[in-house]
Amino acid sequence: MSSRHALVFGATGHIGKWLVRELLQQGVTVTAAVRTGDSFHRLAGWLAGHDANGTATQVLVDFSAGDLGLDPTSDDFGSVTEVHNVAGAFAFGMTAEAAYAANVTSAERVVRFAAKLPALTRLVHLSGYRVGGQDPAEVPWDDSRRAKDYKRLGAYEGSKVESDAVVQATARSLGVRFTMVNPATVIGDSVNGESGQVVGLAASVLELFRGKLPVLPGNERTFVPVVTADYLASFMALVPTTPEAENASYWVLDDATPPLPELLGMLGEHLNVRVPRLKIPSALLKKLPAKLTGADPETLSFLSDDGYPTADAVALAEAGGLRHPPVETALKRWADYLVAAVPAAREGRVASM
Repeated sequence: MSSRHALVFGATGHIGKWLVRELLQQGVTVTAAVRTGDSFHRLAGWLAGHDANGTATQVLVDFSAGDLGLDPTSDDFGSVTEVHNVAGAFAFGMTAEAAYAANVTSAERVVRFAAKLPALTRLVHLSGYRVGGQDPAEVPWDDSRRAKDYKRLGAYEGSKVESDAVVQATARSLGVRFTMVNPATVIGDSVNGESGQVVGLAASVLELFRGKLPVLPGNERTFVPVVTADYLASFMALVPTTPEAENASYWVLDDATPPLPELLGMLGEHLNVRVPRLKIPSALLKKLPAKLTGADPETLSFLSDDGYPTADAVALAEAGGLRHPPVETALKRWADYLVAAVPAAREGRVASM
Protein backbone atom coordinates (compact mmCIF):
# COMPACT_ATOMS: atom_id res chain seq x y z
CA MET A 1 0.00 0.00 0.00
CA SER A 2 1.06 3.54 -0.76
CA SER A 3 1.61 6.19 1.90
CA ARG A 4 -0.49 8.49 -0.26
CA HIS A 5 -4.01 9.47 0.77
CA ALA A 6 -6.06 11.29 -1.87
CA LEU A 7 -9.19 13.33 -1.26
CA VAL A 8 -11.16 13.62 -4.52
CA PHE A 9 -13.82 16.27 -5.10
CA GLY A 10 -16.07 15.41 -8.03
CA ALA A 11 -15.36 11.71 -7.58
CA THR A 12 -18.64 10.56 -9.10
CA GLY A 13 -18.30 12.47 -12.39
CA HIS A 14 -17.07 11.35 -15.80
CA ILE A 15 -13.42 12.10 -15.00
CA GLY A 16 -13.62 11.59 -11.25
CA LYS A 17 -14.61 7.92 -11.50
CA TRP A 18 -11.63 7.04 -13.67
CA LEU A 19 -9.32 9.03 -11.39
CA VAL A 20 -10.55 7.22 -8.27
CA ARG A 21 -10.14 3.89 -10.05
CA GLU A 22 -6.57 4.73 -11.12
CA LEU A 23 -5.58 5.87 -7.63
CA LEU A 24 -6.99 2.71 -6.06
CA GLN A 25 -5.22 0.53 -8.60
CA GLN A 26 -1.97 2.23 -7.55
CA GLY A 27 -2.66 1.38 -3.91
CA VAL A 28 -3.50 4.96 -2.90
CA THR A 29 -5.99 5.43 -0.06
CA VAL A 30 -8.92 7.40 -1.47
CA THR A 31 -11.61 9.48 0.21
CA ALA A 32 -14.40 10.56 -2.13
CA ALA A 33 -16.11 13.86 -1.31
CA VAL A 34 -19.66 13.30 -2.56
CA ARG A 35 -22.93 15.20 -2.30
CA THR A 36 -25.09 12.23 -1.26
CA GLY A 37 -24.79 8.71 0.05
CA ASP A 38 -26.65 7.45 -3.02
CA SER A 39 -24.07 8.92 -5.37
CA PHE A 40 -21.31 7.23 -3.40
CA HIS A 41 -23.19 3.93 -3.56
CA ARG A 42 -23.31 4.22 -7.35
CA LEU A 43 -19.60 5.04 -7.45
CA ALA A 44 -18.78 2.00 -5.29
CA GLY A 45 -20.79 -0.21 -7.61
CA TRP A 46 -19.03 1.21 -10.66
CA LEU A 47 -15.61 0.67 -9.09
CA ALA A 48 -16.50 -2.91 -8.20
CA GLY A 49 -17.34 -3.54 -11.84
CA HIS A 50 -14.16 -1.92 -13.16
CA ASP A 51 -11.39 -3.87 -11.46
CA ALA A 52 -10.60 -1.25 -8.84
CA ASN A 53 -8.24 -2.36 -6.10
CA GLY A 54 -10.68 -2.02 -3.21
CA THR A 55 -12.97 0.96 -2.77
CA ALA A 56 -12.93 4.49 -1.45
CA THR A 57 -14.36 5.86 1.77
CA GLN A 58 -16.83 8.74 1.65
CA VAL A 59 -17.39 12.15 3.16
CA LEU A 60 -20.39 14.32 2.36
CA VAL A 61 -19.60 17.74 0.89
CA ASP A 62 -21.83 20.79 0.64
CA PHE A 63 -20.47 23.15 -2.01
CA SER A 64 -22.98 25.82 -0.98
CA ALA A 65 -21.32 26.11 2.44
CA GLY A 66 -18.30 28.31 2.94
CA ASP A 67 -16.44 25.50 4.72
CA LEU A 68 -17.87 22.83 2.36
CA GLY A 69 -19.54 21.29 5.38
CA LEU A 70 -16.22 19.64 6.26
CA ASP A 71 -13.97 19.86 9.31
CA PRO A 72 -10.30 19.85 8.24
CA THR A 73 -9.27 18.81 11.78
CA SER A 74 -11.34 15.63 11.55
CA ASP A 75 -9.60 12.27 11.61
CA ASP A 76 -10.98 11.72 8.09
CA PHE A 77 -8.46 14.22 6.75
CA GLY A 78 -5.45 13.97 9.08
CA SER A 79 -3.47 11.78 6.65
CA VAL A 80 -4.61 13.36 3.37
CA THR A 81 -1.51 14.06 1.27
CA GLU A 82 -3.17 15.22 -1.94
CA VAL A 83 -6.43 16.85 -2.98
CA HIS A 84 -7.81 16.42 -6.49
CA ASN A 85 -10.51 18.86 -7.55
CA VAL A 86 -12.44 17.62 -10.57
CA ALA A 87 -15.75 19.03 -9.35
CA GLY A 88 -17.69 21.64 -11.27
CA ALA A 89 -20.35 22.01 -13.92
CA PHE A 90 -19.65 21.19 -17.57
CA ALA A 91 -22.83 22.46 -19.19
CA PHE A 92 -23.89 25.01 -21.74
CA GLY A 93 -26.76 27.42 -21.24
CA MET A 94 -26.05 28.16 -17.57
CA THR A 95 -26.66 31.60 -16.16
CA ALA A 96 -23.57 33.58 -15.20
CA GLU A 97 -24.53 33.28 -11.54
CA ALA A 98 -24.90 29.49 -11.69
CA ALA A 99 -21.62 29.07 -13.58
CA TYR A 100 -19.75 31.31 -11.14
CA ALA A 101 -21.07 29.35 -8.14
CA ALA A 102 -20.32 25.95 -9.68
CA ASN A 103 -16.88 26.64 -11.15
CA VAL A 104 -15.37 29.59 -9.28
CA THR A 105 -16.80 29.76 -5.77
CA SER A 106 -16.62 26.01 -5.23
CA ALA A 107 -13.03 25.80 -6.52
CA GLU A 108 -11.87 28.61 -4.24
CA ARG A 109 -13.50 26.86 -1.28
CA VAL A 110 -11.67 23.64 -2.11
CA VAL A 111 -8.34 25.48 -2.11
CA ARG A 112 -9.08 27.14 1.24
CA PHE A 113 -10.07 23.80 2.73
CA ALA A 114 -6.94 22.12 1.35
CA ALA A 115 -4.76 24.82 2.95
CA LYS A 116 -5.90 23.60 6.38
CA LEU A 117 -4.91 19.96 5.90
CA PRO A 118 -1.81 19.16 7.99
CA ALA A 119 -0.26 16.49 5.74
CA LEU A 120 -1.06 18.03 2.35
CA THR A 121 1.73 18.01 -0.24
CA ARG A 122 -0.20 18.82 -3.43
CA LEU A 123 -3.47 20.20 -4.74
CA VAL A 124 -4.32 19.06 -8.28
CA HIS A 125 -6.95 21.18 -10.01
CA LEU A 126 -8.65 20.28 -13.28
CA SER A 127 -8.88 23.33 -15.54
CA GLY A 128 -9.07 23.16 -19.36
CA TYR A 129 -7.03 23.39 -22.55
CA ARG A 130 -8.83 26.53 -23.75
CA VAL A 131 -8.80 28.29 -20.38
CA GLY A 132 -5.55 27.30 -18.69
CA GLY A 133 -2.62 29.60 -18.10
CA GLN A 134 -4.51 32.57 -16.69
CA ASP A 135 -2.69 35.32 -14.79
CA PRO A 136 -3.36 35.03 -11.03
CA ALA A 137 -2.18 38.62 -10.57
CA GLU A 138 -5.44 39.78 -12.18
CA VAL A 139 -7.55 38.32 -9.36
CA PRO A 140 -10.03 39.48 -8.17
CA TRP A 141 -12.03 40.21 -11.29
CA ASP A 142 -14.41 43.15 -11.06
CA ASP A 143 -18.06 42.82 -12.04
CA SER A 144 -17.59 44.55 -15.38
CA ARG A 145 -14.84 42.18 -16.52
CA ARG A 146 -16.82 39.16 -15.37
CA ALA A 147 -19.93 40.30 -17.22
CA LYS A 148 -17.94 41.05 -20.38
CA ASP A 149 -15.99 37.78 -20.46
CA TYR A 150 -18.93 35.57 -19.52
CA LYS A 151 -20.95 37.15 -22.33
CA ARG A 152 -18.12 36.88 -24.87
CA LEU A 153 -17.13 33.30 -24.05
CA GLY A 154 -20.36 31.92 -22.65
CA ALA A 155 -21.01 31.37 -18.97
CA TYR A 156 -19.33 27.95 -18.83
CA GLU A 157 -16.05 28.92 -20.47
CA GLY A 158 -15.96 32.31 -18.81
CA SER A 159 -16.33 30.75 -15.38
CA LYS A 160 -13.57 28.25 -16.14
CA VAL A 161 -11.23 31.05 -17.20
CA GLU A 162 -11.90 32.91 -13.97
CA SER A 163 -11.61 29.73 -11.91
CA ASP A 164 -8.16 28.98 -13.35
CA ALA A 165 -6.89 32.36 -12.17
CA VAL A 166 -8.67 32.21 -8.80
CA VAL A 167 -7.31 28.76 -7.93
CA GLN A 168 -3.75 29.83 -8.67
CA ALA A 169 -4.07 33.12 -6.82
CA THR A 170 -5.69 31.55 -3.75
CA ALA A 171 -3.22 28.69 -3.60
CA ARG A 172 -0.24 31.04 -3.84
CA SER A 173 -1.62 33.35 -1.17
CA LEU A 174 -2.15 30.43 1.23
CA GLY A 175 1.08 28.59 0.47
CA VAL A 176 -0.64 25.58 -1.09
CA ARG A 177 1.52 23.67 -3.56
CA PHE A 178 -0.59 23.01 -6.65
CA THR A 179 -0.63 21.56 -10.15
CA MET A 180 -3.05 22.77 -12.81
CA VAL A 181 -4.11 20.12 -15.34
CA ASN A 182 -5.61 21.46 -18.57
CA PRO A 183 -7.18 18.58 -20.50
CA ALA A 184 -8.67 18.62 -23.98
CA THR A 185 -12.07 17.08 -24.76
CA VAL A 186 -12.16 13.97 -22.60
CA ILE A 187 -13.42 11.00 -24.60
CA GLY A 188 -14.03 7.48 -23.32
CA ASP A 189 -11.77 4.82 -21.92
CA SER A 190 -9.16 3.75 -24.47
CA VAL A 191 -9.96 0.04 -23.98
CA ASN A 192 -13.75 -0.05 -24.30
CA GLY A 193 -14.74 3.53 -25.12
CA GLU A 194 -16.87 3.94 -22.00
CA SER A 195 -17.94 7.51 -21.37
CA GLY A 196 -20.55 9.21 -19.22
CA GLN A 197 -20.60 12.57 -20.99
CA VAL A 198 -22.74 13.71 -23.92
CA VAL A 199 -21.75 17.35 -24.44
CA GLY A 200 -19.76 19.10 -27.16
CA LEU A 201 -17.86 16.71 -29.43
CA ALA A 202 -19.79 13.68 -28.12
CA ALA A 203 -23.03 15.39 -29.09
CA SER A 204 -21.66 16.08 -32.57
CA VAL A 205 -20.84 12.39 -33.00
CA LEU A 206 -24.38 11.45 -31.99
CA GLU A 207 -25.86 14.04 -34.36
CA LEU A 208 -23.71 12.57 -37.12
CA PHE A 209 -24.98 9.09 -36.30
CA ARG A 210 -28.60 10.27 -36.34
CA GLY A 211 -28.14 12.02 -39.69
CA LYS A 212 -28.78 15.38 -38.05
CA LEU A 213 -25.38 16.99 -38.63
CA PRO A 214 -25.97 19.30 -41.61
CA VAL A 215 -22.34 20.26 -42.30
CA LEU A 216 -18.82 19.46 -41.18
CA PRO A 217 -17.65 22.35 -39.00
CA GLY A 218 -14.27 23.95 -39.61
CA ASN A 219 -11.52 23.22 -42.11
CA GLU A 220 -8.30 21.23 -42.33
CA ARG A 221 -6.75 23.44 -39.62
CA THR A 222 -9.61 23.30 -37.08
CA PHE A 223 -8.20 21.46 -34.08
CA VAL A 224 -10.48 20.11 -31.36
CA PRO A 225 -8.05 17.80 -29.53
CA VAL A 226 -9.01 14.84 -27.40
CA VAL A 227 -7.60 12.79 -24.54
CA THR A 228 -8.86 9.45 -23.27
CA ALA A 229 -10.36 9.28 -19.79
CA ASP A 230 -7.92 6.63 -18.57
CA TYR A 231 -4.83 8.50 -19.83
CA LEU A 232 -5.98 11.68 -18.10
CA ALA A 233 -6.62 9.78 -14.87
CA SER A 234 -3.14 8.27 -15.00
CA PHE A 235 -1.61 11.70 -15.62
CA MET A 236 -3.47 13.26 -12.70
CA ALA A 237 -2.42 10.41 -10.42
CA LEU A 238 1.20 10.91 -11.50
CA VAL A 239 1.67 14.64 -10.88
CA PRO A 240 1.52 14.62 -7.05
CA THR A 241 4.57 12.35 -7.06
CA THR A 242 6.56 14.66 -9.34
CA PRO A 243 8.48 17.54 -7.71
CA GLU A 244 8.82 19.52 -10.95
CA ALA A 245 5.00 19.61 -11.28
CA GLU A 246 4.76 21.83 -8.19
CA ASN A 247 3.05 25.15 -9.02
CA ALA A 248 3.03 24.23 -12.72
CA SER A 249 0.38 23.95 -15.43
CA TYR A 250 0.14 21.15 -17.99
CA TRP A 251 -1.83 20.89 -21.23
CA VAL A 252 -2.93 17.26 -21.56
CA LEU A 253 -4.10 16.33 -25.04
CA ASP A 254 -3.18 14.11 -27.95
CA ASP A 255 -1.44 16.20 -30.61
CA ALA A 256 -2.20 13.42 -33.12
CA THR A 257 -5.94 14.19 -33.00
CA PRO A 258 -7.12 14.67 -36.61
CA PRO A 259 -8.55 18.03 -37.71
CA LEU A 260 -12.22 18.21 -36.79
CA PRO A 261 -13.80 17.61 -40.24
CA GLU A 262 -11.44 14.68 -40.81
CA LEU A 263 -12.22 13.32 -37.33
CA LEU A 264 -15.98 13.43 -37.91
CA GLY A 265 -15.60 12.02 -41.42
CA MET A 266 -13.53 9.12 -40.12
CA LEU A 267 -16.11 8.35 -37.43
CA GLY A 268 -18.97 8.61 -39.92
CA GLU A 269 -17.32 6.04 -42.16
CA HIS A 270 -16.64 3.83 -39.14
CA LEU A 271 -20.29 4.04 -38.06
CA ASN A 272 -21.45 3.49 -41.64
CA VAL A 273 -23.50 6.67 -41.79
CA ARG A 274 -23.68 9.49 -44.30
CA VAL A 275 -20.98 12.13 -43.84
CA PRO A 276 -21.88 15.69 -44.91
CA ARG A 277 -19.89 16.88 -47.90
CA LEU A 278 -20.12 20.56 -47.10
CA LYS A 279 -17.57 22.13 -44.76
CA ILE A 280 -18.24 25.53 -43.18
CA PRO A 281 -15.26 27.54 -41.86
CA SER A 282 -15.43 28.33 -38.19
CA ALA A 283 -15.63 32.10 -38.75
CA LEU A 284 -18.71 31.73 -40.98
CA LEU A 285 -20.31 29.13 -38.71
CA LYS A 286 -20.15 31.57 -35.80
CA LYS A 287 -22.16 34.12 -37.80
CA LEU A 288 -24.98 31.79 -38.76
CA PRO A 289 -28.10 31.27 -36.61
CA ALA A 290 -28.11 28.26 -34.34
CA LYS A 291 -31.37 27.02 -35.88
CA LEU A 292 -29.57 26.63 -39.20
CA THR A 293 -26.31 25.12 -37.95
CA GLY A 294 -27.66 22.99 -35.09
CA ALA A 295 -24.67 24.13 -33.02
CA ASP A 296 -24.92 25.46 -29.51
CA PRO A 297 -23.42 28.99 -29.61
CA GLU A 298 -21.29 28.31 -26.51
CA THR A 299 -19.45 25.49 -28.26
CA LEU A 300 -18.28 27.61 -31.18
CA SER A 301 -15.31 29.15 -29.37
CA PHE A 302 -13.81 25.66 -29.29
CA LEU A 303 -13.63 25.66 -33.11
CA SER A 304 -10.13 27.03 -33.38
CA ASP A 305 -6.89 26.61 -35.30
CA ASP A 306 -4.86 27.15 -32.12
CA GLY A 307 -2.07 24.86 -30.97
CA TYR A 308 -1.23 24.22 -27.33
CA PRO A 309 2.00 23.94 -25.27
CA THR A 310 2.03 20.18 -24.68
CA ALA A 311 5.79 19.52 -24.53
CA ASP A 312 6.10 19.67 -20.72
CA ALA A 313 3.12 17.36 -20.20
CA VAL A 314 4.44 14.87 -22.75
CA ALA A 315 7.88 14.86 -21.11
CA LEU A 316 6.44 14.38 -17.63
CA ALA A 317 4.13 11.60 -18.83
CA GLU A 318 6.83 9.73 -20.73
CA ALA A 319 9.17 9.95 -17.73
CA GLY A 320 6.36 8.29 -15.75
CA GLY A 321 5.82 5.59 -18.39
CA LEU A 322 2.65 7.10 -19.90
CA ARG A 323 1.94 7.31 -23.62
CA HIS A 324 -1.25 8.17 -25.42
CA PRO A 325 -3.08 5.18 -26.90
CA PRO A 326 -3.59 5.25 -30.70
CA VAL A 327 -6.02 8.12 -31.12
CA GLU A 328 -8.07 6.84 -34.06
CA THR A 329 -8.65 3.50 -32.35
CA ALA A 330 -9.69 5.28 -29.14
CA LEU A 331 -12.05 7.59 -31.05
CA LYS A 332 -13.73 4.66 -32.83
CA ARG A 333 -14.21 2.75 -29.58
CA TRP A 334 -15.67 5.86 -27.97
CA ALA A 335 -18.07 6.40 -30.87
CA ASP A 336 -19.17 2.75 -30.70
CA TYR A 337 -19.89 3.15 -27.00
CA LEU A 338 -21.83 6.38 -27.50
CA VAL A 339 -24.20 5.04 -30.14
CA ALA A 340 -24.73 1.78 -28.26
CA ALA A 341 -25.13 3.15 -24.74
CA VAL A 342 -26.84 6.52 -25.13
CA PRO A 343 -30.13 5.86 -26.95
CA ALA A 344 -31.91 8.72 -25.18
CA ALA A 345 -29.34 11.18 -26.49
CA ARG A 346 -29.77 9.80 -30.02
CA GLU A 347 -33.48 10.53 -29.91
CA GLY A 348 -33.40 13.93 -28.25
CA ARG A 349 -31.76 17.25 -28.96
CA VAL A 350 -28.06 17.36 -28.10
CA ALA A 351 -25.78 20.38 -27.77
CA SER A 352 -23.32 19.72 -30.55
CA MET A 353 -20.46 21.79 -31.90
